[in-house]
Amino acid sequence: MPRATNSPASRKRRKRTLKRAKGFRGFRSKLYRYAKDAVRKARFYEYRDRKKRKGQFRRLWIQRISAGTRAQDLTYSRFIEGLKAANIEVDRKILADLVVHDIDVFNTIVEQSKAALAAKVA
Repeated sequence: MPRATNSPASRKRRKRTLKRAKGFRGFRSKLYRYAKDAVRKARFYEYRDRKKRKGQFRRLWIQRISAGTRAQDLTYSRFIEGLKAANIEVDRKILADLVVHDIDVFNTIVEQSKAALAAKVA
């Protein structure tokens, strides 16, 4: 008597893996043996890079804010210190957006930061 292999479930699993591997190059999209490794690796990268993307955006925002503050003769770290001293709670995403789209509002925030730094020193 032949052994039971649950063929429908195995076939479904293999088809699902090959469907996920669609668009991969060469054997990685055609043969289950190679596709399963490629899909596993792709899912690992996908999960990891969703986390990495957040840090990459934060770095981008900091670069934009830094460029905006340096135009006002202030470094990024001193600007953030001044914001904390002035009790201004605006996140980096919003500040970076202001630098790009509404520089006048950003410059007023920089001036408030500078004033708070001057009051802190005095």
